[in-house]
Amino acid sequence: MGQDVEWLFFDLGSTLIDESECYRRRILRMINGTGVRYEEFYRVMTDFYRQGQKGDRLAAKQYGFTLPPWESEWESLYPDAKRCLERLAGKYRLGVIANQNIGTVQRLRAFGIDRYFEEVIASAEEGLAKPDPAIFLLALHRAGCSPSQAGMVGDRLDNDIAPANLLGMTTFRVMRGFGSLAVPAKPEEIPDFTVNDLDALCELLLK
Repeated sequence: MGQDVEWLFFDLGSTLIDESECYRRRILRMINGTGVRYEEFYRVMTDFYRQGQKGDRLAAKQYGFTLPPWESEWESLYPDAKRCLERLAGKYRLGVIANQNIGTVQRLRAFGIDRYFEEVIASAEEGLAKPDPAIFLLALHRAGCSPSQAGMVGDRLDNDIAPANLLGMTTFRVMRGFGSLAVPAKPEEIPDFTVNDLDALCELLLK
């Protein structure tokens, strides 16, 4: 790991925040009354995710369904999230780069983790979205750091790892959520480090 890393930017969904219940309820609402079984839709969706694609959108398109609105109230914080941020905040400056609906800071506050982040760069508020490098550059500009001084922590190869790698950031892939199903298909999708959870990330970054 580069010794110059001063800032760590986190993705939210499937990195700090568990979205599994949101996906489950969304699928159930979408297939209700259609005759399509949950297990069938889930299999098609995960097959797309394994190909590095946005599985829920493509599965919905394949069946001719419209994706229901995302219900953020069913999100929950992963058990290791708060203790990881608490440990890392003593050594690194922390930020967020995430594709999120309006109200990101308020949701972080509700989870009790807003105080750990000096910069929160969210797509809905900024009018930029990953994987556009512009949202990463905006975060780096506001943090006042160069790419070599920053790390990106996320689950998605396409949204988190590849764009951060191309900018010269140090990348950390967390293997959970649907993003963990994808296999790197391009050199820029290969993370610098891979961990199974945030406790392992802490052990790596604090050793």
